[in-house]
Amino acid sequence: MGYAIKTENLIKRYKDKTAVDGLNLSVKEGELIALLGVNGAGKTTTVKMLTCLTKPSGGKAEIMGIDISKDPDGVKRLVGVSPQDTSVAENLTVKENLEFMADIYLPGGKADEAVARAIEAFGLAEFENKKAKLLSGGYKRKLSIAMAIIGEPKVLFLDEPTLGLDVLARRQLWHEIEALKKDMTIVLTTHYMEEAQALADRIVIMNEGCVMAVGTLAELENMTGKKGLEDVFVSIAERME
Repeated sequence: MGYAIKTENLIKRYKDKTAVDGLNLSVKEGELIALLGVNGAGKTTTVKMLTCLTKPSGGKAEIMGIDISKDPDGVKRLVGVSPQDTSVAENLTVKENLEFMADIYLPGGKADEAVARAIEAFGLAEFENKKAKLLSGGYKRKLSIAMAIIGEPKVLFLDEPTLGLDVLARRQLWHEIEALKKDMTIVLTTHYMEEAQALADRIVIMNEGCVMAVGTLAELENMTGKKGLEDVFVSIAERME
């Protein structure tokens, strides 16, 4: 099994701030990693660089062996992204949103099949002819993720996928994300400790653009002497101050 993501000293600077500062990370194919950190830790900027939405200021990164700086179009064909701000066309129906994305990535017959699979997998059949703006927050997030995977990506980026959802909607979405793990590598950014603990194979704790710790929950617990991800995170965060 190879690496789906590899970064070497990846950097993103803005005029008055270094958002990501020397990120070194390797993610195996089929792995789900969670990026944890307070606001401004660099999680979303990392996702934007790895999905070629913004150019790095330095360092190197590869997605499935393809350099993000040398071949961004090649990388974009391999990744799917569900951004923090739910990305759906409000005035299109659920089915039309999915068809729009499928037509971009897949040939005709295959596109129709992919739309049907996505509607079934995410429990959207009841709403397929309903405009996206009429959906609840939970179903909008489901649609956003369904749109992100319609092109059968090798690597899926989920940026705060359950932000603002109630507990029941969040748990339902966890079930859908868990089901995706067998088919693709997933990078999940989240503020919810229980979400990372429930879904992630490994956890990456970031602060001020740097990786402070990486490992399974058990490894992080051994490192800090704490039990449970929340106490582990607080322990590492306090050392950062």
